[in-house]
Amino acid sequence: MRTTSNLVKEAWELLEKSIVYYRERPVGTVAARDPYVEALNYDQCFMRDFVPCALLFLISGKSEIVRNFLIETLAFQSNDKQMDSFNAGLGLMPASFKIETREGEQYLLADFGEHAIGRVTPVDSCLWWLILLRAYVKATGDIALAHQPEFQQGMVQILKLCLADRFDMYPTMLVSDGAYMIDRRMGVYGHPLEIQALFYAALRSARELLAPGRRGEVFRQVVSQRLSVLNYHIREYYWIDLRRLNEIYRYRGEEFGEAAINKFNIYPESIPYWLTEWIPETGGYLAGNLGPAQMDFRFFGLGNLMAIISSLASDRESQSIMDLIEQRWQDLIGYMPMKICFPAVEDLEWKILTGCDPKNVPWSYHNGGNWPVLLWSLAAAAQKPDAQNWAGGRLRLPNDG
Repeated sequence: MRTTSNLVKEAWELLEKSIVYYRERPVGTVAARDPYVEALNYDQCFMRDFVPCALLFLISGKSEIVRNFLIETLAFQSNDKQMDSFNAGLGLMPASFKIETREGEQYLLADFGEHAIGRVTPVDSCLWWLILLRAYVKATGDIALAHQPEFQQGMVQILKLCLADRFDMYPTMLVSDGAYMIDRRMGVYGHPLEIQALFYAALRSARELLAPGRRGEVFRQVVSQRLSVLNYHIREYYWIDLRRLNEIYRYRGEEFGEAAINKFNIYPESIPYWLTEWIPETGGYLAGNLGPAQMDFRFFGLGNLMAIISSLASDRESQSIMDLIEQRWQDLIGYMPMKICFPAVEDLEWKILTGCDPKNVPWSYHNGGNWPVLLWSLAAAAQKPDAQNWAGGRLRLPNDG
């Protein structure tokens, strides 16, 4: 019988075998290692996929690989990012990179979306980079790395890209469908929760890491102002519980002016039939998306968990989200890791939203599938002070986390 210690040892061995080396230095981990399956791009190191590995390395005192990763990926900001003769923003980070060897010399080749399936440009990569940089500094105390001129310039470029003026009145970040962890078409374009939670965490990280000085102080003030309105916007308009549902059922449509209660013109008829039976009396969550006459009532795992971790959700909301997960455990987790979203879209809705994507059939991959990588964020959310009682009951986490 395999003991827990043997499983942990085996997991570490697999993780170490996944490490990629660039000029004899560890710089990341490949997305997957399967000797029997030839994948299109799983031999690459993905920004978002490396984050939980990086956190594990930091916890274990193996910070060198994380430092190297941050340095090498920062250098990609200055790379040419072009498709169809169009140049992308300077702060853009790649979705992934791989190592190529030409004439005995190693090179890093980044993918900003010009090679990706569907040619999707990643929005979340630069946000994860900021979050990981802050985690590295907190774990090692190496604030000098973040204060290096090239790192300060990199943070500023990301902030300029994320905070740029747009044709948008909301404090949330406007993105296209498939531009983040759900990188296939799933009908979540606009202002998806996952990006807003990552945006909030990245802004908090940048505010903490900006070096003293005039430029740093200017951006710190801009970031603080955006954090305040973003926090209010998400808590006020994205939150769903039975009380909020009752309010939506009583909404009047076509309201105009500052006194409008139904600010996004949400119609009661748009509430899906499954929701009123599914949401528990003591639970709640943040909606997947919000736009004019359109509220995505699906539960998205990473967005809600990151909202707890980053304190984007209030203490009461955080506890309600964890209560929902506990009371709907079979739906959201079952016998496998956390689902990326619930419920899956099916039938005609699946055809319309996914474009008949055969890799996104209901309850698979991005469409309601179980993702082991979400377990780290579930465990992290359970460590928040307002959720520790829940963690002790469900996850049986040790007191020292």
